[in-house]
Amino acid sequence: MERIKVTAIIAAAGKGSRSGLNENKIFYNLDGEPVILKTVKIFDETPRIDEIIIVYSEGEKERIEGILSPVITKPIRYVLGGKTRFLSVKNALSTIDSGAVIIHDAARPHLYKDILSKCVKSVLVDGSAVVGSTPTDTIMQTDNKDNIIESLRVNRWLAKTPQCFMVDKLKKAYDLAGDGEGFTDDAGVYCAFIGKCKLIKDDSENKKLTHPCDFTNSTPTCVGVGYDLHRLGENRKLILGGVEIKHDKGLIGHSDADVLTHAIMDALLSSASLRDIGYHFSDKDAKYKDISSMVLLDKVMEMLKEKGVKPLFVSAVIMAEKPKLIGYIPEIQKNLAKALSLPIEKVGITATTLEGIGIVGREEGIASNAYVLCYKEGDL
Repeated sequence: MERIKVTAIIAAAGKGSRSGLNENKIFYNLDGEPVILKTVKIFDETPRIDEIIIVYSEGEKERIEGILSPVITKPIRYVLGGKTRFLSVKNALSTIDSGAVIIHDAARPHLYKDILSKCVKSVLVDGSAVVGSTPTDTIMQTDNKDNIIESLRVNRWLAKTPQCFMVDKLKKAYDLAGDGEGFTDDAGVYCAFIGKCKLIKDDSENKKLTHPCDFTNSTPTCVGVGYDLHRLGENRKLILGGVEIKHDKGLIGHSDADVLTHAIMDALLSSASLRDIGYHFSDKDAKYKDISSMVLLDKVMEMLKEKGVKPLFVSAVIMAEKPKLIGYIPEIQKNLAKALSLPIEKVGITATTLEGIGIVGREEGIASNAYVLCYKEGDL
Protein backbone atom coordinates (compact mmCIF):
# COMPACT_ATOMS: atom_id res chain seq x y z
CA MET A 1 0.00 0.00 0.00
CA GLU A 2 1.30 3.44 -0.94
CA ARG A 3 2.30 5.61 2.00
CA ILE A 4 -0.16 8.46 2.58
CA LYS A 5 1.47 11.88 2.68
CA VAL A 6 0.63 13.97 5.76
CA THR A 7 0.79 17.77 5.48
CA ALA A 8 0.43 20.17 8.40
CA ILE A 9 -1.10 23.60 7.80
CA ILE A 10 -0.17 26.11 10.50
CA ALA A 11 -2.62 29.02 10.49
CA ALA A 12 -0.47 32.05 11.36
CA ALA A 13 -2.13 34.83 9.39
CA GLY A 14 -4.28 36.31 12.16
CA LYS A 15 -3.74 39.77 13.64
CA GLY A 16 -4.46 38.91 17.27
CA SER A 17 -6.37 42.13 17.89
CA ARG A 18 -7.69 40.87 21.24
CA SER A 19 -4.23 40.15 22.60
CA GLY A 20 -3.35 43.72 23.49
CA LEU A 21 0.00 43.33 21.71
CA ASN A 22 1.28 45.74 19.08
CA GLU A 23 2.10 42.96 16.60
CA ASN A 24 0.99 39.50 15.51
CA LYS A 25 0.88 37.34 18.64
CA ILE A 26 2.87 34.56 16.92
CA PHE A 27 6.01 36.67 17.46
CA TYR A 28 5.49 36.98 21.21
CA ASN A 29 8.44 35.62 23.20
CA LEU A 30 6.96 32.89 25.40
CA ASP A 31 9.41 31.38 27.88
CA GLY A 32 12.36 32.27 25.67
CA GLU A 33 10.97 31.37 22.24
CA PRO A 34 8.58 32.99 19.75
CA VAL A 35 5.14 31.39 19.85
CA ILE A 36 5.37 30.38 16.18
CA LEU A 37 8.60 28.47 16.81
CA LYS A 38 7.20 26.64 19.85
CA THR A 39 4.21 25.52 17.80
CA VAL A 40 6.03 24.45 14.65
CA LYS A 41 8.67 22.50 16.63
CA ILE A 42 5.95 20.15 17.85
CA PHE A 43 5.12 19.23 14.25
CA ASP A 44 8.77 19.09 13.22
CA GLU A 45 9.45 16.55 15.97
CA THR A 46 6.50 14.30 15.03
CA PRO A 47 7.87 11.63 12.65
CA ARG A 48 4.72 10.89 10.61
CA ILE A 49 4.31 14.48 9.38
CA ASP A 50 5.96 14.99 5.99
CA GLU A 51 5.75 18.72 5.32
CA ILE A 52 4.59 21.95 6.94
CA ILE A 53 2.75 24.86 5.33
CA ILE A 54 2.83 28.22 7.09
CA VAL A 55 -0.08 30.51 6.22
CA TYR A 56 1.23 34.03 6.82
CA SER A 57 0.04 37.63 6.78
CA GLU A 58 1.30 40.08 4.18
CA GLY A 59 4.71 41.47 5.13
CA GLU A 60 5.53 38.78 7.71
CA LYS A 61 6.97 35.95 5.61
CA GLU A 62 10.63 36.94 5.92
CA ARG A 63 10.39 37.38 9.68
CA ILE A 64 8.78 33.96 10.11
CA GLU A 65 11.38 32.35 7.85
CA GLY A 66 14.14 33.92 9.91
CA ILE A 67 12.73 32.35 13.06
CA LEU A 68 12.01 28.89 11.66
CA SER A 69 14.72 28.14 9.10
CA PRO A 70 17.64 27.79 11.57
CA VAL A 71 15.71 25.25 13.67
CA ILE A 72 13.06 23.37 11.69
CA THR A 73 14.28 20.35 9.71
CA LYS A 74 11.13 19.33 7.84
CA PRO A 75 10.26 20.90 4.44
CA ILE A 76 8.32 24.17 4.87
CA ARG A 77 6.22 25.98 2.28
CA TYR A 78 4.71 29.45 2.73
CA VAL A 79 1.24 30.47 1.56
CA LEU A 80 -0.20 33.97 1.80
CA GLY A 81 -3.32 34.07 3.96
CA GLY A 82 -6.70 35.56 3.10
CA LYS A 83 -9.01 38.03 4.82
CA THR A 84 -10.52 35.30 7.01
CA ARG A 85 -9.28 32.06 8.54
CA PHE A 86 -11.55 30.17 6.12
CA LEU A 87 -9.91 31.81 3.11
CA SER A 88 -6.44 31.34 4.55
CA VAL A 89 -6.95 27.60 4.97
CA LYS A 90 -8.56 27.40 1.53
CA ASN A 91 -5.48 29.06 0.00
CA ALA A 92 -3.24 26.45 1.65
CA LEU A 93 -5.49 23.55 0.64
CA SER A 94 -5.27 24.64 -2.99
CA THR A 95 -1.54 23.82 -2.93
CA ILE A 96 -2.06 20.22 -1.74
CA ASP A 97 -3.08 17.50 -4.21
CA SER A 98 -3.75 14.48 -2.00
CA GLY A 99 -3.04 12.72 1.26
CA ALA A 100 -4.03 13.83 4.76
CA VAL A 101 -3.97 17.35 6.15
CA ILE A 102 -3.64 18.55 9.73
CA ILE A 103 -4.72 22.13 10.43
CA HIS A 104 -3.48 23.81 13.60
CA ASP A 105 -3.56 27.33 15.04
CA ALA A 106 -0.10 28.86 15.35
CA ALA A 107 -1.27 30.44 18.61
CA ARG A 108 -1.63 27.02 20.29
CA PRO A 109 1.98 26.32 21.35
CA HIS A 110 1.09 23.95 24.21
CA LEU A 111 -0.09 21.00 22.11
CA TYR A 112 1.16 17.71 23.53
CA LYS A 113 2.97 15.43 21.10
CA ASP A 114 0.93 12.40 22.14
CA ILE A 115 -2.30 14.22 21.21
CA LEU A 116 -0.83 15.12 17.82
CA SER A 117 0.22 11.50 17.28
CA LYS A 118 -3.32 10.34 18.13
CA CYS A 119 -4.67 12.79 15.56
CA VAL A 120 -2.32 11.51 12.85
CA LYS A 121 -3.29 7.92 13.58
CA SER A 122 -7.00 8.74 13.61
CA VAL A 123 -7.05 10.63 10.31
CA LEU A 124 -5.20 7.78 8.60
CA VAL A 125 -7.52 5.13 10.08
CA ASP A 126 -10.87 6.93 10.48
CA GLY A 127 -10.53 9.65 7.87
CA SER A 128 -10.77 12.55 10.34
CA ALA A 129 -9.71 13.74 13.78
CA VAL A 130 -10.84 16.84 15.65
CA VAL A 131 -9.46 17.74 19.07
CA GLY A 132 -12.00 18.83 21.67
CA SER A 133 -12.08 19.51 25.40
CA THR A 134 -14.85 19.24 27.96
CA PRO A 135 -16.36 22.64 28.92
CA THR A 136 -15.69 23.73 32.49
CA ASP A 137 -18.83 25.89 32.46
CA THR A 138 -22.36 25.18 31.35
CA ILE A 139 -23.07 26.44 27.83
CA MET A 140 -26.19 28.57 27.50
CA GLN A 141 -28.24 29.12 24.36
CA THR A 142 -30.16 32.38 24.02
CA ASP A 143 -32.69 33.86 21.69
CA ASN A 144 -32.14 37.11 19.78
CA LYS A 145 -33.19 39.14 22.85
CA ASP A 146 -30.59 37.66 25.22
CA ASN A 147 -33.08 35.48 26.99
CA ILE A 148 -31.69 32.10 28.05
CA ILE A 149 -33.72 29.34 26.45
CA GLU A 150 -31.54 26.29 27.19
CA SER A 151 -28.55 25.22 29.29
CA LEU A 152 -26.24 22.65 27.72
CA ARG A 153 -23.41 20.55 29.16
CA VAL A 154 -23.84 16.85 28.37
CA ASN A 155 -22.24 15.69 25.10
CA ARG A 156 -20.87 19.18 24.45
CA TRP A 157 -17.22 19.74 23.55
CA LEU A 158 -15.11 22.82 22.91
CA ALA A 159 -13.43 22.63 19.52
CA LYS A 160 -9.65 23.02 19.41
CA THR A 161 -6.98 22.25 16.87
CA PRO A 162 -5.45 20.14 15.39
CA GLN A 163 -8.29 19.27 13.04
CA CYS A 164 -7.39 16.57 10.54
CA PHE A 165 -8.99 15.28 7.33
CA MET A 166 -8.28 13.57 4.05
CA VAL A 167 -7.37 16.30 1.57
CA ASP A 168 -9.86 15.40 -1.18
CA LYS A 169 -12.86 15.45 1.15
CA LEU A 170 -11.90 18.65 2.93
CA LYS A 171 -11.26 20.44 -0.38
CA LYS A 172 -14.69 19.33 -1.59
CA ALA A 173 -16.29 20.68 1.60
CA TYR A 174 -14.47 24.01 1.23
CA ASP A 175 -15.57 24.32 -2.40
CA LEU A 176 -19.20 23.71 -1.41
CA ALA A 177 -18.95 26.26 1.44
CA GLY A 178 -18.49 29.20 -0.94
CA ASP A 179 -16.95 32.15 0.91
CA GLY A 180 -17.21 30.33 4.24
CA GLU A 181 -19.58 32.79 5.87
CA GLY A 182 -20.89 31.39 9.15
CA PHE A 183 -18.12 28.80 9.57
CA THR A 184 -15.59 29.24 12.37
CA ASP A 185 -13.49 26.10 11.97
CA ASP A 186 -12.68 23.27 9.58
CA ALA A 187 -14.77 20.70 11.44
CA GLY A 188 -17.86 22.84 10.91
CA VAL A 189 -17.24 22.94 7.17
CA TYR A 190 -16.57 19.21 6.99
CA CYS A 191 -19.64 18.23 9.05
CA ALA A 192 -21.90 20.48 6.96
CA PHE A 193 -20.96 18.95 3.61
CA ILE A 194 -19.21 15.61 4.18
CA GLY A 195 -20.19 13.95 7.45
CA LYS A 196 -19.24 13.24 11.04
CA CYS A 197 -15.75 13.80 12.47
CA LYS A 198 -13.83 11.62 14.91
CA LEU A 199 -13.35 13.31 18.31
CA ILE A 200 -9.95 13.25 20.02
CA LYS A 201 -10.41 14.20 23.68
CA ASP A 202 -7.86 16.69 25.01
CA ASP A 203 -8.27 18.42 28.38
CA SER A 204 -4.63 19.54 28.52
CA GLU A 205 -3.54 23.19 28.46
CA ASN A 206 -3.74 23.24 24.63
CA LYS A 207 -5.48 26.61 24.69
CA LYS A 208 -5.35 29.28 22.02
CA LEU A 209 -3.43 32.36 23.15
CA THR A 210 -5.97 35.13 22.73
CA HIS A 211 -6.33 37.65 25.55
CA PRO A 212 -3.69 39.78 27.35
CA CYS A 213 -3.70 37.42 30.36
CA ASP A 214 -2.53 34.59 28.08
CA PHE A 215 0.69 36.39 27.23
CA THR A 216 2.73 36.02 30.36
CA ASN A 217 5.67 33.92 31.41
CA SER A 218 4.68 34.02 35.07
CA THR A 219 2.44 30.94 35.09
CA PRO A 220 1.12 30.47 38.65
CA THR A 221 2.80 27.31 39.93
CA CYS A 222 3.27 25.42 43.17
CA VAL A 223 5.65 22.63 44.12
CA GLY A 224 5.37 19.58 46.33
CA VAL A 225 7.73 17.00 47.82
CA GLY A 226 6.88 13.47 48.95
CA TYR A 227 8.74 10.55 50.54
CA ASP A 228 7.78 7.03 51.54
CA LEU A 229 9.49 3.89 52.86
CA HIS A 230 8.10 0.39 53.40
CA ARG A 231 9.68 -2.81 54.64
CA LEU A 232 9.91 -5.90 52.45
CA GLY A 233 8.29 -9.13 53.57
CA GLU A 234 7.25 -12.61 52.47
CA ASN A 235 3.94 -13.46 50.78
CA ARG A 236 3.34 -9.94 49.47
CA LYS A 237 3.17 -8.64 45.90
CA LEU A 238 5.70 -5.96 44.98
CA ILE A 239 3.80 -3.06 43.39
CA LEU A 240 5.51 0.11 42.15
CA GLY A 241 3.65 2.80 40.24
CA GLY A 242 0.70 0.42 39.94
CA VAL A 243 2.86 -2.18 38.15
CA GLU A 244 3.50 -5.63 39.62
CA ILE A 245 7.23 -6.38 39.82
CA LYS A 246 8.56 -9.94 39.85
CA HIS A 247 10.36 -10.50 43.16
CA ASP A 248 10.45 -13.02 45.99
CA LYS A 249 9.28 -10.36 48.45
CA GLY A 250 6.74 -7.57 48.52
CA LEU A 251 6.22 -4.35 50.46
CA ILE A 252 4.37 -4.52 53.76
CA GLY A 253 1.58 -2.04 54.45
CA HIS A 254 -2.12 -1.50 55.09
CA SER A 255 -2.75 -0.87 51.37
CA ASP A 256 -0.67 -2.41 48.59
CA ALA A 257 2.27 -0.41 50.03
CA ASP A 258 3.22 1.09 46.64
CA VAL A 259 5.95 3.44 47.89
CA LEU A 260 6.40 5.18 44.54
CA THR A 261 2.74 6.07 44.17
CA HIS A 262 2.57 7.04 47.87
CA ALA A 263 5.48 9.44 47.47
CA ILE A 264 3.87 11.01 44.40
CA MET A 265 0.52 11.30 46.22
CA ASP A 266 2.17 13.06 49.16
CA ALA A 267 3.98 15.42 46.79
CA LEU A 268 0.71 16.28 45.05
CA LEU A 269 -1.10 16.83 48.35
CA SER A 270 1.81 18.94 49.61
CA SER A 271 1.66 21.16 46.51
CA ALA A 272 -1.97 22.02 47.34
CA SER A 273 -1.45 22.26 51.14
CA LEU A 274 -3.75 19.29 51.66
CA ARG A 275 -1.84 17.46 54.44
CA ASP A 276 -0.58 13.91 53.71
CA ILE A 277 -1.91 10.50 52.68
CA GLY A 278 -1.99 9.24 56.27
CA TYR A 279 -4.36 12.07 57.14
CA HIS A 280 -6.73 11.27 54.27
CA PHE A 281 -6.37 7.46 54.10
CA SER A 282 -5.77 6.20 57.63
CA ASP A 283 -4.18 2.77 58.08
CA LYS A 284 -6.76 2.26 60.84
CA ASP A 285 -9.60 2.39 58.30
CA ALA A 286 -10.63 -1.09 57.11
CA LYS A 287 -11.90 0.20 53.77
CA TYR A 288 -8.32 0.92 52.71
CA LYS A 289 -7.06 -2.59 53.57
CA ASP A 290 -5.07 -3.91 50.58
CA ILE A 291 -6.51 -1.18 48.34
CA SER A 292 -4.65 -0.32 45.15
CA SER A 293 -2.67 2.88 45.56
CA MET A 294 -3.70 3.83 42.03
CA VAL A 295 -7.28 4.07 43.32
CA LEU A 296 -6.04 6.38 46.07
CA LEU A 297 -4.11 8.42 43.50
CA ASP A 298 -7.38 8.95 41.60
CA LYS A 299 -8.91 10.31 44.82
CA VAL A 300 -5.93 12.64 45.32
CA MET A 301 -6.34 13.94 41.76
CA GLU A 302 -9.99 14.70 42.54
CA MET A 303 -8.91 16.66 45.65
CA LEU A 304 -6.44 18.68 43.59
CA LYS A 305 -9.08 19.41 40.97
CA GLU A 306 -11.34 20.87 43.66
CA LYS A 307 -8.49 23.19 44.70
CA GLY A 308 -7.76 24.27 41.12
CA VAL A 309 -4.38 22.49 41.11
CA LYS A 310 -3.13 20.43 38.17
CA PRO A 311 0.24 18.64 37.86
CA LEU A 312 2.57 19.86 35.13
CA PHE A 313 5.66 17.73 35.80
CA VAL A 314 6.36 14.78 38.12
CA SER A 315 9.80 13.45 38.96
CA ALA A 316 10.49 10.53 41.30
CA VAL A 317 13.30 8.17 42.26
CA ILE A 318 12.88 4.61 43.52
CA MET A 319 15.56 3.45 45.96
CA ALA A 320 15.87 -0.34 45.92
CA GLU A 321 18.83 -2.70 46.18
CA LYS A 322 16.82 -5.46 44.50
CA PRO A 323 15.14 -6.22 42.17
CA LYS A 324 16.61 -4.42 39.19
CA LEU A 325 13.91 -2.09 37.87
CA ILE A 326 15.35 -0.81 34.60
CA GLY A 327 13.06 -3.02 32.50
CA TYR A 328 9.93 -1.87 34.34
CA ILE A 329 10.47 1.91 34.16
CA PRO A 330 8.69 2.50 30.78
CA GLU A 331 5.56 0.63 31.95
CA ILE A 332 5.58 2.48 35.27
CA GLN A 333 5.91 5.83 33.47
CA LYS A 334 3.04 5.00 31.13
CA ASN A 335 0.81 3.88 33.99
CA LEU A 336 1.45 6.96 36.10
CA ALA A 337 1.17 9.35 33.13
CA LYS A 338 -2.32 8.02 32.43
CA ALA A 339 -3.38 8.40 36.07
CA LEU A 340 -1.94 11.93 36.24
CA SER A 341 -3.39 13.00 32.85
CA LEU A 342 0.11 13.94 31.70
CA PRO A 343 2.09 13.08 28.56
CA ILE A 344 4.65 10.41 29.32
CA GLU A 345 7.56 12.78 28.70
CA LYS A 346 6.43 14.84 31.70
CA VAL A 347 6.69 11.93 34.13
CA GLY A 348 10.31 11.24 35.05
CA ILE A 349 11.00 8.00 36.95
CA THR A 350 14.48 6.83 37.90
CA ALA A 351 15.80 4.00 40.08
CA THR A 352 18.94 3.64 42.15
CA THR A 353 20.56 1.42 44.78
CA LEU A 354 22.03 2.63 48.07
CA GLU A 355 25.24 0.63 47.76
CA GLY A 356 24.41 -1.64 50.71
CA ILE A 357 23.79 1.24 53.12
CA GLY A 358 20.83 1.36 55.52
CA ILE A 359 17.47 -0.40 55.44
CA VAL A 360 17.30 -0.13 51.64
CA GLY A 361 20.89 -1.23 51.16
CA ARG A 362 20.35 -4.29 53.36
CA GLU A 363 17.38 -5.25 51.16
CA GLU A 364 14.98 -4.81 54.06
CA GLY A 365 12.87 -2.14 52.37
CA ILE A 366 12.26 0.15 49.39
CA ALA A 367 11.93 3.94 49.50
CA SER A 368 10.92 6.68 47.08
CA ASN A 369 11.29 10.45 46.79
CA ALA A 370 8.94 12.45 44.56
CA TYR A 371 8.77 16.05 43.40
CA VAL A 372 5.95 17.76 41.51
CA LEU A 373 5.44 21.07 39.77
CA CYS A 374 1.78 22.01 39.52
CA TYR A 375 -0.35 24.72 37.96
CA LYS A 376 -2.60 26.58 40.36
CA GLU A 377 -5.51 28.71 39.22
CA GLY A 378 -5.33 32.30 40.38
CA ASP A 379 -2.49 34.21 42.00
CA LEU A 380 -0.17 32.46 44.42
